Amino acid sequence: MKLDVIKLDGGKAGEIELDEALFGLEPRADILHRVVRWQRAKAQAGTHSTLGKSDVSYSTKKIYRQKGTGGARHGSRKAPIFRKGGVYKGPTPRSHAHDLPKKFRALGLRHALSAKAKAGELVVLDAATLTDAKTAQLAKAKIALGWKRALIIDGAAIDENFAKAARNLEGIDVLPGIGANVYDILKRDVLIITKAGVEALEARLK
Repeated sequence: MKLDVIKLDGGKAGEIELDEALFGLEPRADILHRVVRWQRAKAQAGTHSTLGKSDVSYSTKKIYRQKGTGGARHGSRKAPIFRKGGVYKGPTPRSHAHDLPKKFRALGLRHALSAKAKAGELVVLDAATLTDAKTAQLAKAKIALGWKRALIIDGAAIDENFAKAARNLEGIDVLPGIGANVYDILKRDVLIITKAGVEALEARLK
């Protein structure tokens, strides 16, 4: 499939032939869902924790005699039914990550790229470079091009001036080609890939 290449000022910079195996697939929601779940589970901290019966600080002395009180029989106040007692089977620190085959992850990325291309939310940029690290310059271009929530994927390395300019700009995120992932692509309204970024993705996913 062919797509127009634009410059940062909005002018045309020719055309590019995009690989159908990356940008021409029929996107499947089930594949995208599985990859996003894998990403979010891996990113989850898993630091939730509670104190069990053996962890709370309390005396282990029997609180009153076994029989003759007219009440239920109890041991120490560490039991879960008492205030400040231990929590029964409460959450403990653990990893939420689960396995997902490498080939399936790559397939998910291809479907995410194809989903953006099919929705008309894919833009190919000639180069993501700036002469000065000025946020105002990039903000002006963003408004002119109508980008609100956009992800820019560059090649192997990101231009330092461009990265600094985008750092303080709301709604713009920049990633190198190796950092492209399904969750960040689907989260944004527009996906902008530089020509170097297209080459990096093709090399990575072929």
